[in-house]
Amino acid sequence: MPNCFLNVSRRLTAKWGGVKRSIDFDKLRQLLSSDIVEGNEERYQFTWPDKRKAILAANAPINATLRPCLEESVDFDTTQNLYIEGDNLDVLKCLKETYLHKVKMIYIDPPYNTGNDFVYEDDFAESASEYLANSGQFDEQGNRLVTNTESNGRFHTDWLNMIYPRLKVARDLLTEDGVIFISIDDNEVENLKKVCNEIFGEQNFVGNIIWQSRTSISNDDEISTNHNHTIIFSNNREKLSFGGDDIDESDYSNPDNDPRGPWKLVPIDANHVGGDTNYPIRNPKTGVDYYPPNGRIWCYNKSTLDSLMKDNRIKFGLTDDSSPKRKLFLNERKAKGDFKTPSSILLDAGTTKTGTTEIMALFDNQKVFDYPKPTSLLTRLMQYGYVNNNDIVLDFFSGSGTTAHAFWKYEIIKEISAKFILVQLPEDLDKSLLSASTDAKKNIRNAIDLLDKIGKPHLLTEIAKERIRRAGAKIKAENPEKAQHLDTGFRVLKLDSSNMKDVFYSPKETSQLELFKYVDNVKDDRTSEDLLFQVMLELGATLDSKIEESEVDGKTIFNVGDGYLVACFDQKVTDEVVTSIAKMQPTYAVLRDTSLADDATATNFEQIFKTYAPNTTTKIL
Repeated sequence: MPNCFLNVSRRLTAKWGGVKRSIDFDKLRQLLSSDIVEGNEERYQFTWPDKRKAILAANAPINATLRPCLEESVDFDTTQNLYIEGDNLDVLKCLKETYLHKVKMIYIDPPYNTGNDFVYEDDFAESASEYLANSGQFDEQGNRLVTNTESNGRFHTDWLNMIYPRLKVARDLLTEDGVIFISIDDNEVENLKKVCNEIFGEQNFVGNIIWQSRTSISNDDEISTNHNHTIIFSNNREKLSFGGDDIDESDYSNPDNDPRGPWKLVPIDANHVGGDTNYPIRNPKTGVDYYPPNGRIWCYNKSTLDSLMKDNRIKFGLTDDSSPKRKLFLNERKAKGDFKTPSSILLDAGTTKTGTTEIMALFDNQKVFDYPKPTSLLTRLMQYGYVNNNDIVLDFFSGSGTTAHAFWKYEIIKEISAKFILVQLPEDLDKSLLSASTDAKKNIRNAIDLLDKIGKPHLLTEIAKERIRRAGAKIKAENPEKAQHLDTGFRVLKLDSSNMKDVFYSPKETSQLELFKYVDNVKDDRTSEDLLFQVMLELGATLDSKIEESEVDGKTIFNVGDGYLVACFDQKVTDEVVTSIAKMQPTYAVLRDTSLADDATATNFEQIFKTYAPNTTTKIL
């Protein structure tokens, strides 16, 4: 039997102990038949091993929270920017409800699947336990460290299983007019486009920008790869608000003192698609007749062209000796928008060398990151994404922190006030040394040395946060007037397991004897601030909300978002404290189950709120 009939699968199982061979009878029958064989209807689809599990991973619930870290933050009390440490899939799930349809622009620069290690902790990524045992490595936090070489047989599969659920969750965060930009190289660009077609819809594909990432020629392949792709998808193409490149006013002048102002000449010929306007246009000064170029026609019929000539809108070049063109006035161009349509090829947005130079200027001329994106590329993409006042920019593969650096530059250029959310896994730099290339090792060691000097752990997030701190200070120093009110702070939040003990989520699974052991639902190592940020997420208060503290009867009361949420997590809360909270008439009031001082206070609790705040929703942790 020909080999094409054999569907060979290598399943090393205890039952077979070797290769199991099976025949695809549908294909065999079709090959031997001259007619179409009935069976499963064939249709175009994009799939890979474990795709169903990747879909489930996007929807699987989690018991996780985001804990604030005040000591690592900058301007914690006033900033609207967020820096979140943790696996981005879980972080996105934590953000999903509160930030549903609130993010204007997402930019990510995910792992390019070049054969180097990438880190994730999705336990579905391998379908065979033998494969996990043989090739999986875990760090102390349980993160998977996978050397994704092309020889492992799952080169594309592992990458797809990593990216799919993250994009699936991320789409729900985009506003109706929002857009996502994804940087990628040639290894996965085809797969990424297909994944995005499925998640965002083919109709929402905006384009693929080719960015010249370097200018030098390398002998690494038959063709020197000097570009990256940026795949762009909208959430809803019909409602997309998209920017473009700045209008260069130097292209416009007014040599004939036209009262309508500066102008430039634009062609009046078009592709020959229907119609026939292939007539001669005579230059009245020279008597020369002009026809459209071969294969093209004039944009206007003769009647319209005559009207344009009478209105002094047709010129035969600046010196009246070339083919006719139309005047495009600057004020007319601006009336159509502040931007001109961008090109799909970016040759003037900086290179990775530019990005390296920017970071070295912050770190005493030391290289600490490999091939960072330049801020000029990110500011250009933010302009295309039409980021404006109060918009949110999200980057959940934030790496070196370029997005934050570029974001502040963009705010100054556009004179706006927006906010960002950056997410990054705290990768261990010491372990990264084990698989890094020679050049990368040098940069990692530089980063480790710098972290030692400032007394920080050897984590990628630590060097990135330091970069962001220094970038903010540098921008303010270089722009003392424009940056007076620039928010260069960021709240640091860290992904962790839920603040609540297991019994809180599954009391039915806990014996009565065990229940008596739990005096409090809250884990012993959690603070009032931890609990506050958990309920902020649960009750829809954004994590950048203003938080004010006050004290009543020795107890701390948190007021979030000017009375949207009021909470107290101290013990032995009295009627006086409860009454004070109720009189604030918040939308939500939260206390913990062990807060109330005694049975009398617990009994009075409901009546106090009925009296002073009947519309307040109360919650007990």
